[in-house]
Amino acid sequence: MKKKILSFALCFVLCLSLFAGCGRKNRSADVHVFYYTYSDTYISTVRAALDRRLNEAGISYQDYDANNSQTTQTEQIQTAVTKGAKLLVVNIVTTGSDDAANGIISLARSSGIPVIFFNREVSDSVVNSYEKCIYVGTNATEAGELQGDMIGDYLVKNYEKTDLNGDGKISYVMFMGEKGNNEAIYRTRYSVENANEKLTAAGKPELVFYDASNKDKFLLDKDGKWSAQAANEYMTTALTTYNSANKNMIELVICNNDNMAEGAITALQTAGFNTGASGSVSIPVFGVDAIDAAKSLIRAGKMAGTITQDGNKMAECIETAVKNVLEQKSFLDGMGEYAVDESAAKIRIPYGIYTGEE
Repeated sequence: MKKKILSFALCFVLCLSLFAGCGRKNRSADVHVFYYTYSDTYISTVRAALDRRLNEAGISYQDYDANNSQTTQTEQIQTAVTKGAKLLVVNIVTTGSDDAANGIISLARSSGIPVIFFNREVSDSVVNSYEKCIYVGTNATEAGELQGDMIGDYLVKNYEKTDLNGDGKISYVMFMGEKGNNEAIYRTRYSVENANEKLTAAGKPELVFYDASNKDKFLLDKDGKWSAQAANEYMTTALTTYNSANKNMIELVICNNDNMAEGAITALQTAGFNTGASGSVSIPVFGVDAIDAAKSLIRAGKMAGTITQDGNKMAECIETAVKNVLEQKSFLDGMGEYAVDESAAKIRIPYGIYTGEE
């Protein structure tokens, strides 16, 4: 009987200990991390990597999901400031203007709390407005430039095979993602511009947007979610008119992230393309982020390429900045391997090309 009582008491104490640990993480966190949405596949890789690193470092933190609502995120930040947060790490929802970012800076400055913005870029003026603020992210133009180079090299090598209707031109569709987002804007612009430079240098015509009536030359996710569903719906609709039977098939698909590439590929597969089967026709689809699903599609011959955006490296850089704040060091201490802008305290994580051949 005594053994049973002792065993029960030990179990009870252990449960209390575990519960207390969870409560400590949520109620007295030093670092508060705000994500624009948990549903973004790339952001989920950053979150998993950063959580792991903060746990291993013994740093107390709390994560927040804004679910793509700036109002929700701002309210979450107000709560964190009230709780006595020592650091705000913010993947901001709204990037089309400085209003939201300036509001966050105002909340932080009132309590002297440092701010690390990451991934979704804020302007130089926002970062420069507060001495306790930095940005960790990529160079928005680099992804588009690398993707354009990758597309151009692919087309120069595979032009006749890609030109399905034999009219001497390549017809493309562009899935943009979010309106007003710098990453979406620059990927949309430079992926096409750089591809065209490669084509014209090889004596080939420039790319032609599949729908001449669309003056924007891109399709926008109306909900701003960069989603597979939106790309799938657009692609499915487009294929009812632009297809092999009508001899005006879309011959190239450019996506500003891999989620949209997945959605477009699903639509193509429904129409009999990109199955990966021997002898089947595959429309080249290009994305950005190099998520695991996209890499698998590339290795299976169902997708042509993507641009690597290293979530682990992003998390590593953020962790270094977090430690610097908590140890009262300079934000940039130990950041020598990264490029830092001259105009503002913005740390840049490099992109890369992934075609499955590396």
